[in-house]
Amino acid sequence: MANTVGCIDKCSDQPQERLSGIFDKLRILSAAARYDVSCASSGSSRKSAPGSLGNVAASGICHSWAADGRCISLLKVLFTNYCTYDCAYCLNRRSNDVERAAFTPEELAELTISFYRRNYIEGLFLSSGVLGNPDYTMELLIRSVRLLREVHRFGGYIHLKAIPGADPALLFEAGTLVDRMSINLELPSQSSLQLLAPDKSKEQILLPMTRIRDWHREHNPQQNRQPLLTSQKAISGPMQPCKPAAAGLNFVPGGQSTQMIIGASPEDDRHILTLSESLYKKMQLKRVYYSAYIPVNHDNRLPEPPQPPLLREHRLYQADWLLRFYRFSVDELFENGPPSLDTDFDPKIMWALRHPEVFPVDVNRADFGLLLRVPGLGMISAQRIVRARRVGKLSYDDLVKLGVVLKRARFFLIAPGSASGDLGLDPQLLRRRLLANEPGVIKPKQLSLNDFPGFQPEIWKEAVTGQF
Repeated sequence: MANTVGCIDKCSDQPQERLSGIFDKLRILSAAARYDVSCASSGSSRKSAPGSLGNVAASGICHSWAADGRCISLLKVLFTNYCTYDCAYCLNRRSNDVERAAFTPEELAELTISFYRRNYIEGLFLSSGVLGNPDYTMELLIRSVRLLREVHRFGGYIHLKAIPGADPALLFEAGTLVDRMSINLELPSQSSLQLLAPDKSKEQILLPMTRIRDWHREHNPQQNRQPLLTSQKAISGPMQPCKPAAAGLNFVPGGQSTQMIIGASPEDDRHILTLSESLYKKMQLKRVYYSAYIPVNHDNRLPEPPQPPLLREHRLYQADWLLRFYRFSVDELFENGPPSLDTDFDPKIMWALRHPEVFPVDVNRADFGLLLRVPGLGMISAQRIVRARRVGKLSYDDLVKLGVVLKRARFFLIAPGSASGDLGLDPQLLRRRLLANEPGVIKPKQLSLNDFPGFQPEIWKEAVTGQF
C-alpha cells in the first residue's frame, strides 16, 4: 500500500510530463468509472454567486436531456481504481491485473475546472475505489471537492459516491459540499453480498443511507415533502419545480441515490423492486439505478450470460417509474403473474391485460388516476385530457389533436368515433394483436448499430467520437 499512497503525492516538476501524466490517469480512471450509473435530473437549483464559477439548474445532468432539449454532460471519473476490496463482479477488484492510477486532489480539481471552462462539462460525477481504508479515501474525496468549492469557487453540480464504512463526520462534511450523494447497494440481498462482495455488508450500506436521510431532513426543511410513492402531486397535477436552496447550510440538496447490479445474482424482479419500493419509502431516495451485469471477470461465482440483460434492465426502469409516479405498488405489478417482468410488454400493459374488468376506460368519465393506468397514456397526456374535457366532450379525433399517442392506448380507451372496443375484453386477443406488429404497434427489440442498413463501422465511429 505504500506504493499506492506514494503515487497520489508524486508529481513531476516538468509541466509537459505532468500534463501527460494527468491525461494518462484520465484515460484509465474515466474508463474504470464506466459502470457507475447516473442519468437523473440534478434535483437542486443554485445560481452562481459573485466571484464564483458555474451554477446548477434543476433540468438534468449526465447524459440526460434538459427540458429545452440540451444534452447535459459531466466528467464521470474515479479518483483512483486502486482498491482493497475484491468484489467478484468489479473490474477494479484488487486481484485483477489491470492498469492502475490515482489523481491527487489538486489534479482532479484543476482538470474539472479546465474542462468546465472549455465547455466540455457542466459538472462532476466522482467515485473511487477504496484506497487503504474508507476513511482515508473519503478524506481524499472531500479534499478534492473542497478545492473545487473554496479555492476554484466552482458552483456547478457535483455528485459524490460516498464510501461505505467511512466515519459519519466525514460523510456529513462531504454532504455539505456536494449536490447529491449516493451509496451503491450493489446487490439485492445480504446472501449475494456475502458471496460476491465479502468485504461489504447490507448494514454497512444502509446505516450511512439512514444518516444521510436524517441529515437531509434536518438541513433541507423546504424539501421535506412526502416521497414520490405517496405524493398526491404525482397523480393530481404537474410536478412542481425545485425550490432554490435556503440560505445557510444546505446538505445534499439533490438527495441521495443508489445502484443495483442486475443479473449477477439470482434475485428475481419482484425481489429487486420490493427492495426499491422500501428504499423509496424509508430512505426517501431520489433514484434507484439498475445496471445490467456485464461479465468483466472470470469467476466461478458469477454467471456467464450470452449478452448483458439490457432488456431486463429496461423493464425494471419502466416498473420503477410506475412505482414513483403512477401510484402502482409492487404487489399490483406482479399480481397473478410470475416474479419476473415480461419481456414482450412493459409492466403497465401487463397489468392492464391482467385486469380486463377495468377496461376499456371512458376517456370522458375516468378520473385522473385511472387515466394514468391506461397503457400509452403518460402524465402529460392525462393532464391534457382532464383539462380539455372541462370544455366539452372529447372524441377520438380530439385526442389526436391534443397530441395523445394512441398506438397502444386505443385498445384500452372508449371515445366517440374511436375504433376501440372491437376487440372486446379478451386479454389473449389483445396480446396477440399487440404482438402482431400491426401498424402502429411495435414489438420491443434490443438494437445494435449492425441493425441499421448500410452500417459502416469506421464512419459511425467517426460520427460518434467526433474524430473525423
